[in-house]
Amino acid sequence: MYPLLADAVVLLHLLFVVFVATGGVAVLRWRQLAWLHLPCALWGVIVELSGRVCPLTPLENRLRRMGGQSGYEGGFIDQYLVPVLYPTGLTRQGQVILGILAAVINLAIYGRLLWPKKLSPTDRNP
Repeated sequence: MYPLLADAVVLLHLLFVVFVATGGVAVLRWRQLAWLHLPCALWGVIVELSGRVCPLTPLENRLRRMGGQSGYEGGFIDQYLVPVLYPTGLTRQGQVILGILAAVINLAIYGRLLWPKKLSPTDRNP
């Protein structure tokens, strides 16, 4: 049972990371989603920039150990995403770059929402 719960935590964690990275695009379509996405994006950026470990990582490790499996060192990104994105490993500098990239992308999307494109004089109807 515990390994299955650990796998569910990994899936939840992956969905959260994808939502942080791409949820702003969904907000362009469904603006109410911003109330969920903004705190998630903020948390994701804080975790990346500060070098913290997301609480889901120790939870997954604990569930794995309770199920007789071994946990792992490092964080979720190191364990699951780095091998896919960066086979040689993610440095602290790379982690900061990912955090900044997530912040810039989301700031651009929310900036677009808050400050819509102004019409030029030729676009206005007389």
